Amino acid sequence: MRASIQAIIDGVIQREGGYVDNPHDKGGPTKYGITEAVARDNGYMGKMSELPRALAFDIYVKRYVSGPGFDKLADLSPNVAAELIDTGVNMGPHWPSVFLQQALNVLNRSHRRQGPDWPELIEDGRIGNQTINAVRRLLDLHGKEGEDVLLKTLNILQGYRYFEIARRNPTQEEFFRGWIAHRIGGLS
Repeated sequence: MRASIQAIIDGVIQREGGYVDNPHDKGGPTKYGITEAVARDNGYMGKMSELPRALAFDIYVKRYVSGPGFDKLADLSPNVAAELIDTGVNMGPHWPSVFLQQALNVLNRSHRRQGPDWPELIEDGRIGNQTINAVRRLLDLHGKEGEDVLLKTLNILQGYRYFEIARRNPTQEEFFRGWIAHRIGGLS
């Protein structure tokens, strides 16, 4: 496993902390950010408070790194990979995948006379070669500034999703401040 992926997962586990069982949290009991449902889907049948860190780490790799294809981005941009993995842990890996494709489509400058910087992406939440190539092209064209703008755009989309969750379900307002304070910006 790449050192960058190891460091990203270690950072997410640290931010997620230990065992939590808040009755308003739709995820139910969690440990290291792994919900009970996800732990059960991965064969763990013990008490959530006793979930081994090593198993949580393996679940992260399978479900939140390799599964959605975020590992393919780690060599191009560890910062973008870290953002996508962290967001995926918090709201499921589909959402950050869609956010990435939406952001890349808007950053594409598709209406220029000389044409777009890369082919328009289908916003299906699947990280494949076209999405990877679009990230590569963005970084080739715009370097660190392009990466920074992409990260800010991902954070905008993530923040708005949190806003919509809390607005639509007042029981989730309890978590909104923490989501914004600890999940938006500041990973890189």
